[in-house]
Amino acid sequence: MPERGPGGPGRFPSARGLRDNHGPNSLPTLAAMLSYRSLCLLGFLGCVGGLAFALYLQHFKGFEPCPMCIFQRVAMAGAGLFFLIGALHNPKGGGRWAYAVLADLCAIAGVIIAARHVWLQGLPADQVPACGPTLDYLLGMLPVMEVVQMVLKGDGNCAKIDAQWLGLSLPMWTMITFIGLSFWAMLAAALPTIAERRAAASATRS
Repeated sequence: MPERGPGGPGRFPSARGLRDNHGPNSLPTLAAMLSYRSLCLLGFLGCVGGLAFALYLQHFKGFEPCPMCIFQRVAMAGAGLFFLIGALHNPKGGGRWAYAVLADLCAIAGVIIAARHVWLQGLPADQVPACGPTLDYLLGMLPVMEVVQMVLKGDGNCAKIDAQWLGLSLPMWTMITFIGLSFWAMLAAALPTIAERRAAASATRS
């Protein structure tokens, strides 16, 4: 039997009613799913997961981090911090892009350090630099900028491959993670803005 529709009893639902239920008016729901806060929280959780895995490898598997590993952790912590601040602040417009750029810069720094780490691990044995002092010792003896320069040059500790998964070393997986975080930072600002604009345009037309 015919259903009760917007046009009255005994009539089928109108085409407009079907469009309202399944068409443009579903965009507000999409905008809610792609909210800036939720996407930033996912980015933050991704960074927390990466750092937690690094600590697990260190404290439960015995993989002591080299200076480059520590710098990569700092970059990931920085990206996670800006994701978290963005989620808590939940700004509109340019504020979203400000946090996205800051998180992206941290992720790009992580990509550069991890790529340098991968390059160092790929050197022939006779070209690997000699092992140097620990990061704590360097920070206690030298200015910070000199320490950064020395760490980025790398040493024998950073050239050691402790573990691989699917044929890729840990620094390679870290670099892939940073690339993903870099794209995610931009998407976290762009997708909610696009969804909100489409939802607003749909509401205006209706």
